[in-house]
Amino acid sequence: MGEERTVAAESGTRARTRRAIVDAAVALLAGDPTASLGDVATAAGVGRTTVHRYFPERSDLLAAISADVLDKVEAATERARLDDGPAAQALERLCQEYFELGDGLTLMFDTPQLTNWSDWDEETPADRHFLHTVRRGHTEGSIDAGLHEEWVRNLVWALLYTAWEHTRTTGTPKHSALTLCLHTLRKAIAP
Repeated sequence: MGEERTVAAESGTRARTRRAIVDAAVALLAGDPTASLGDVATAAGVGRTTVHRYFPERSDLLAAISADVLDKVEAATERARLDDGPAAQALERLCQEYFELGDGLTLMFDTPQLTNWSDWDEETPADRHFLHTVRRGHTEGSIDAGLHEEWVRNLVWALLYTAWEHTRTTGTPKHSALTLCLHTLRKAIAP
């Protein structure tokens, strides 16, 4: 029984260390995509050898970040409750959820090699749910039917990127940038 607890604690510790490395890498690389693995180790509060034990190559870390961001997008999509209420309001909730993923998603936009993995080529459940929500908005009249669902999806990503970039480059508070993002979205998709 004591051995089982040790294994569980070890795997819990390993999971926390891995999570700390990935989170530190996202925060660091979002601001400086050229940061080294040594810089990531320092930001994560671990030794460089620890980073290499979890991620032997930089590409292994980038693949883990890519998969992590996809998982977070999926979870954020679920939290947005896209099937509740008018579709236009559901997209606003989705923007709010995605906005909180700023560092990871900014890193994806700014580092094209992160989206070169096959997982980014496949349509995800989050993608399908988003497009379904836009089509529902067309049907119910809460989203301009003249705006193709792919256009709306690209518009949302562009608005989010603009909001993230606005906070990074101008020092605008996050809540102000999000307010501008949502205001613009409302006006852009209104019937």
